[in-house]
Amino acid sequence: MIDLIRDLSPGLATLLTNPQFAFIQLMNSISQGMNLFIIAAGLSLIFGVLKVINFAHGVFYMFGAYVMYSVSQEFGAPFWLGALAAAGALGLIALLIERTLFRQIYEAEHLMQLLLTFAIVLIMGDVAKIIWGTDQYSVSYPASMSGATDLGVTFYPTYRLMLCLIGPVILILLYWFAERTRWGRMTRAATQDREMLAALGVNVPVIYTSVFVIGSMLAGFGGALASPFSSPVPGMDATLIVDCFVIVIVGGLGSLWGSFVGALLYGLVFNFGSVIFPNAQDIFAFMLLLIVLLIRPWGLFGKPEAGGH
Repeated sequence: MIDLIRDLSPGLATLLTNPQFAFIQLMNSISQGMNLFIIAAGLSLIFGVLKVINFAHGVFYMFGAYVMYSVSQEFGAPFWLGALAAAGALGLIALLIERTLFRQIYEAEHLMQLLLTFAIVLIMGDVAKIIWGTDQYSVSYPASMSGATDLGVTFYPTYRLMLCLIGPVILILLYWFAERTRWGRMTRAATQDREMLAALGVNVPVIYTSVFVIGSMLAGFGGALASPFSSPVPGMDATLIVDCFVIVIVGGLGSLWGSFVGALLYGLVFNFGSVIFPNAQDIFAFMLLLIVLLIRPWGLFGKPEAGGH
């Protein structure tokens, strides 16, 4: 039987006969999924509150990777300072974009939102080429995480193990802010009836700005964390934004837990699919999307819109 499976798919045969290899693929799936979750959570947060389909989210991720390179490699700052600088820089960029552009499209239809955000992608993509050129850069792993950790079953890269852990930490922090703080309660109220919230004296535009800034900072932070194994290069945002949309649609637009589960599922399908059928992993990811949409068009953790549309 194994020989037959090996003839059909050598990778599948290796998964079935080599537990260490299967465990490594499982960990790779989790680490990739958690890095994507950090980015997709920002996209889902922005849509959940602002109801804006932010196609520019991927270019924020790319800018985060570039800022990480500049701060950590050109200026010699510590890795984690570079990651925080990337998040902070994207927060400032997001503040400027939200104040000048996004406030004009909150009431617009989704097509107009897509056109504006796509224009932002083109502009920021050219700005990145002006600042950093078209070369591919590399970012070093933090010195404390350059090796591997013994997990008993096998050794696994320490940096990727950190990614497996930081994703759940960010999930808990976002959930705590959303469910246990006054800001979170006002944010949830803004998604339901912002006119009533404004009538009660709450500054709704400030809430919208803070949500957009936080979501964009998550994209920048995710880009910084991805930079050691996904070298900053023009166009790196194109594939990433597709992956993020797959994740948030599978999980349910606007659902934090949905983004978390969707990212895990995406990582599992992508990594195990690439082993079983090399160079066809993207097919499995879109098959996952198709199956979920056929069964639950509003996503695993999403809710159907009023009126059943």
